Amino acid sequence: MELTVWSLVGDLGIICTLLVLAQILRAKVRLFQVLFLPASITAGLAGLLLGPNALDVLPFSEAIGQYPGVLIVLIMSAVPLGHALRGGRRMAARVGALYSYSQAGEVFMWGLGLAFGLALLGPLWGVPDGFGLLLALSWAGGFGTAAAAGSAFEARGWQDATSLGYTAATMGVVVCIVGGLIITKWAARKGEAGSLTRFDELPDELRTGLVPEAERRPIGTGTLSSNSLESLTLHLGLILIPAVAGYFLGQYLTELWPDISIPVFALGFLAGLALQGVITLTPTERHVDRETVTTLSSTFSDLLVAFAITSIVPRVIADNAVPLAVLLVFGLVYCVVLLRYVTPLFFRTRWFERAIFTWGWMTGSVATGIALLRIVDPRNRSRTLEDFGLAYLGVAPVEILLITTAPIVVTAGFAWGLAGACVAFGVVTLVLARVFGWWGLPAAAGAEEEPAPQEAPR
Repeated sequence: MELTVWSLVGDLGIICTLLVLAQILRAKVRLFQVLFLPASITAGLAGLLLGPNALDVLPFSEAIGQYPGVLIVLIMSAVPLGHALRGGRRMAARVGALYSYSQAGEVFMWGLGLAFGLALLGPLWGVPDGFGLLLALSWAGGFGTAAAAGSAFEARGWQDATSLGYTAATMGVVVCIVGGLIITKWAARKGEAGSLTRFDELPDELRTGLVPEAERRPIGTGTLSSNSLESLTLHLGLILIPAVAGYFLGQYLTELWPDISIPVFALGFLAGLALQGVITLTPTERHVDRETVTTLSSTFSDLLVAFAITSIVPRVIADNAVPLAVLLVFGLVYCVVLLRYVTPLFFRTRWFERAIFTWGWMTGSVATGIALLRIVDPRNRSRTLEDFGLAYLGVAPVEILLITTAPIVVTAGFAWGLAGACVAFGVVTLVLARVFGWWGLPAAAGAEEEPAPQEAPR
């Protein structure tokens, strides 16, 4: 089948139809509400079943597997936009505790997962050296990271990396939701979930995905007059500029050094940083709305998840089912230990709110973490979300560095070195947390004295 512009329009039309139908199911069918599955997951599973890799009913083009790699470039290019590049001193002790807990938890997952794959899965099943990275890439990282790293691994000869990453990410969402609900009920019985909310008492937007009229908020603020240029067009252009710049820069660098391949998403992120630096130094900053950038980025994320699951190749999963299952069981045990035994060491009060939110983003996504948090802390008394927003400023650079360099380092033969470096970094993070007095602090200083802080963002 010849690829044309209409191939792109057709693929988008089909996947968006599945997304709309999936949202209708979430809004109307209680089973889909109880499962808590995002519409993008349901749409992707339908696309996988009806698409070219299974029943072959839907007429997707041959480019179906290429879209996630492009979408992650757009998402990463949007990350720096709208954030003023100025310093600050808001990383207080309670944020430092959440930072060190989150940072150590994630890099340990990277290091221990990789070491588990090298020590056990490789000798037993002959999987590639980077197989153990699928745990952190797909669970803590999610579909976007699986797409980015999968493309990098494929460029270096591991052709199954992307499909395996998407499958692991899909299973991560299931573990996140099902495991999160089970753990929440356990905490309620133990008296650890202080403000537990029953499913029927959850806000409508969490159960059905439909926001009541009184609770609706703008998805962005118009900063231009439409008789000159639509504000949405401006912000879409601001995302596309660094994305395309990253692509062409990657092409140029490949011509200069054919043996070195830098992921396009990393170059797009750097180009986005450079563009934001220019924006910050000029009056243009007043006309860049972060909420609009976030809305566009979230739209790309929905499309990425749906396309990613649709493009999974079942044969690849069947060939690697046993080692992948063993790896994911190892990841499940790791996350349970982190939640049950490590979290109480960091937070003396309201530790479970921090634990269940971290469980959410470390197995599924930040969005599912927020959904689980709303069950146990509907009024955000623990202040987990606002603290995580600050703590993630320190986590993100390490995360991006690992996503960018891990495929290069592993395929160059230094997999054990990377595993050791991740574990060592995690240990150093814990030691520094102890030195700075972040270990064992209350989850949110002052939270107990304030009976009704502002509700969490919806």
